[in-house]
Formats: sequence, structure tokens, C-alpha cells
Amino acid sequence: MKFLLKVVAVGAMLLTTFGASAAEFKPAVVFDMGGKFDKSFNQSVFAGVEKFRKETGIKYREFEVTNETQREQALRKMAQRGHSPIIGVGFAQAPAIKDIATEYPDLKFAIIDSVVDLPNVQSYIFKEQEGSYLVGVLAAMASKTGKVGYIGGMDIPMIRAFGCGYEQGARMANPNIEVIHNMTGSTPSAWNDPGRGSELSKGQFDRGVDVIYAAAGGTGVGVYQAAKDSGKLAIGVDSNQNHLHPGTMLTSMLKRVDVAAYNTFKSAMDGTWKAGIYNLGLKEDGVGWALDEHNRALITPAMEAKVEQIRADIIAGKIAVHDYRTDNKCPK
Repeated sequence: MKFLLKVVAVGAMLLTTFGASAAEFKPAVVFDMGGKFDKSFNQSVFAGVEKFRKETGIKYREFEVTNETQREQALRKMAQRGHSPIIGVGFAQAPAIKDIATEYPDLKFAIIDSVVDLPNVQSYIFKEQEGSYLVGVLAAMASKTGKVGYIGGMDIPMIRAFGCGYEQGARMANPNIEVIHNMTGSTPSAWNDPGRGSELSKGQFDRGVDVIYAAAGGTGVGVYQAAKDSGKLAIGVDSNQNHLHPGTMLTSMLKRVDVAAYNTFKSAMDGTWKAGIYNLGLKEDGVGWALDEHNRALITPAMEAKVEQIRADIIAGKIAVHDYRTDNKCPK
């Protein structure tokens, strides 16, 4: 009887230990302005964490920021409840991540699109200029007017870097190309203003532009709709947006924030999670361009061959794409 009681006690202890261990893994994500269904940046992160949930059956806590004051509040509540790892989506969450990760050194954090140099934080940044270079090449090759456009979201160096990479690629394909730039605004609302995106697009079309690349979050939805309505071409960003308007979406510049989010949760679960700065470009498959059944008819064999050769040359170091953030200048 004593032996049986010991076995039962040990079994109960093991079950308790396992239960505690399982309970300790409580992943969470705080989406930024625009929400998880913005059809762009946030939604790509959502796709990554949903992939993890479907594969593992492990649920995650989430919060969608609707105003700037909520970022720190949401992250702090996640930490107070013992969630780990906690993903902060977007550069604007970096200050809060820095403060809260310092206060909770035993928890794991990740920031997408910024750097927080702490021993319990993974920082994911991307070489957006490389992927933008590729879609710039395609835009110039597809343009019949010799004029292409770019519409950015919030006017910050990172979004300028998208546009600069795009312009470099366009000029590589056609040295005489004209590139027209517009930024949506200077506040976070610039990420979610489809009406303004449509208005800016129509202004560019009136000036002779026939291809527009939008790096503006939810604002891009208005750009893509305006392109369809005007019989012009548009280029999506972050996630593959070709399906939004098949036939007028030339391609999409892929920024694999979905992979970053998935890897954060998966590595933490597997015990392979490591803090540090992860800078992902073409070589790391962190950025790229989308070709599928929705835009196949728009991409000629010559265009595909050209852009794939340039992609290989960038990876090999034969083509250096300037990063606007290094000096706040774009080579002409």
C-alpha cells in the first residue's frame, strides 16, 4: 500500500510539474495600428502566429492597438500575466518593449521592425530596400509611359528606404524613368487611410504614372482600388496582395514578418530561442517578390528572367542596393 501511495504521489508530482511547464508557455502578440486584418503588415504577422497555433494547438493572447497610449498598457498587462514570448508589432512599440523587457528579465520578447538590444529580446529588421529594388525593376519594365509612382505611409526613414530601393531598381531597368513619390502623412493614422491613398494615386495617374508601388499598410487598399478603377497597375507590400485585384496587381514586395513571428513562438516552444538582432534580406529570404496565378499574365518571361538575375546578383554582392537610412539620401 505504501509503495502504491508513493507511485501515486510521484505520478501526481510529475503531472503537476508537466502542467506547470506547459502553463509557463503562454505566447502573446500586440498588433499595431491598422489591426490584424489590415491586408498588409499586421495581417502578415497574424498569418505567422496563426500558422503556429494551427500546427501546435497552442493558443496565444492578442491585442490590437487602436491608439498610441495602448501600446505600453497592452504589453505591460501581457508581462504581468506571465506571457512569454511577447511579440510587439512595429517600430513604435520599441520604447515600451525596452522598458518592460528590462523590468521582466525572465520573460522573452520580440520586436518587429526595430532594435531593442537586451538579453531577453529578439529584434527583427529587414532589408526592405532589396525587395523594393526588385519590384522597381518590374515596374519600369511594365510601364508604358516611362513614369512610375510610389506612395508611402507614415513619413519615416524606413518608409523612405522602401521608396529609395524602388527608385534604384526602376532606374536600373530604365535610366530615363521618372519616379514620383508621395507620403501619406506624418502620424500613425497614415497607415490606415485608404481614401487618402486613393486620392494620391489619382493625382499620380493624372501626371502620367501607370504603375504605383504602395508601402502604406491599410492605406494601400485605396491605392490598389484606384489602380483597378483607372486601368493601371499597382504593387502590393509586406504580404502577397496579388489576389486583391487580379489583373491589375503587378506583383507584391514580400516582407516575411510572418516567418519572424512564427519563428519567435516556435523557437521559444522548442527551447532554441535566442536573443539578438536578425537582419533579413534577399539572402535570408526575408524579402522578395510574389509570382502566382493572380499576376502570372502580367509578368513576361523576359521580366521574370531579368528580376531573378538581379536577385541573384544582389545576393552575390554584384549589385549593392543603397539603404536610405544610412544617410537619409537616395542616389539619383
